[in-house]
Amino acid sequence: MTLPSFSLGIVGAGQFSGQFAKLFDAHPRVSSVRVADVLPERAEALVGRLGLTGTVPSFEALLESDVDAVAVFTQRWTHGPLVVQALRAGKHVYSAVPMAISVAEIEAIIEAVRETGLTYMMGETSYYNPATVYGRQRRAEGAFGRIFYAEGDYVHDMDLGFYEAYQYSGGADWKRTASYPPMLYPTHSVGGVLGAIGGHAVSVSCIGVRDERGDGVFDREVSMFANDFSNATALFELAGGGSMRINEFRRVGYPSHLRESRFRYFGTEGSFEQLVDAAVWQDKESVTDVSALLRTTATLDADDPSLADVAPALRDAFVSGLAPVQDASRLPRELLHLPTGHEGSHQFLVDDFARAVADGTQPPVNAWEAARYTLPGIVAHQSALRGGERLPVPDFGDAPDPAAPPPGQPSAAAADGRR
Repeated sequence: MTLPSFSLGIVGAGQFSGQFAKLFDAHPRVSSVRVADVLPERAEALVGRLGLTGTVPSFEALLESDVDAVAVFTQRWTHGPLVVQALRAGKHVYSAVPMAISVAEIEAIIEAVRETGLTYMMGETSYYNPATVYGRQRRAEGAFGRIFYAEGDYVHDMDLGFYEAYQYSGGADWKRTASYPPMLYPTHSVGGVLGAIGGHAVSVSCIGVRDERGDGVFDREVSMFANDFSNATALFELAGGGSMRINEFRRVGYPSHLRESRFRYFGTEGSFEQLVDAAVWQDKESVTDVSALLRTTATLDADDPSLADVAPALRDAFVSGLAPVQDASRLPRELLHLPTGHEGSHQFLVDDFARAVADGTQPPVNAWEAARYTLPGIVAHQSALRGGERLPVPDFGDAPDPAAPPPGQPSAAAADGRR
């Protein structure tokens, strides 16, 4: 069923959701935005600040309301059950990362999506990261040859924003949750690899580094996850051969505020490598600096004189603050000049979810793709707990065609005698 426009309910009015609430409210396919939070004053403040439709007293009340879709921006370990509850209540779902924290929770989401036929999308920013977009384009051109190895790093030091975030969301017991296992938040690294080269992981061996700061964070006696790993490195075998190395670092001498995710892709004919402030394409004869293609820009006015010599096809990117490699022309004009984040990904996340709900199509990071970005980290953490033992990574397959009939029902063609 297609919807010319749809109403949205946001659950969780914390620091992150406000960035997306403004974009959802501006999208031409979203008719209204309501907000629910366990702290009503936070919901009221967000609605008042952005001029949204209104508040709802609870998540349960939101599910009982007439909103068509729900966006989940709650604590990262709560997403799985809330998503299933929303789907079973008949709501399309956008979920912040990660998808869930166990294989069983992921399986339950996929079952709910399959049985209800509703839209699910995980808001993974790295799928739209300029490096990932560039890698996807070069892969489509065949420039890599056979891709046999790739790396993804999510290098976000706790001192650069995470302490404050956990204190804001965790209250007096924030240290219990600040010990969240790094490999249970793998989508910013795994998504930027698989989002570019495709495929999925089939096995993993992971090494966890036990924390030594001694401040009560990543302390097994304090942690609600019984976790003391602050850094972890995993080596994955990929389907069809090849490998993927993933780093999840929370104690690292690295300027996370300048770039928190970075990627490398190696093929038999070409390769790509990225650092904090540089990126290169390489083949067997030369090296090409592609940093400018991947660099997000400062937002400019459409009539800024500095745009006089910029090609019209790239002008939207410069005006919106996106990287030239990102396709700004596909975005609704209402989103182009609004603040973005995570290297220009936010507008694309909102637009792809809105399109999928309104048009009845599969979003790029649907439930099956989201599982491939999330499950590897869940299994990797188990491997680290078992001293690096190599473990199989389950896979739920590719997303079904949303136009296909439910199991046991004939297709439209069969029903009218065409097949």
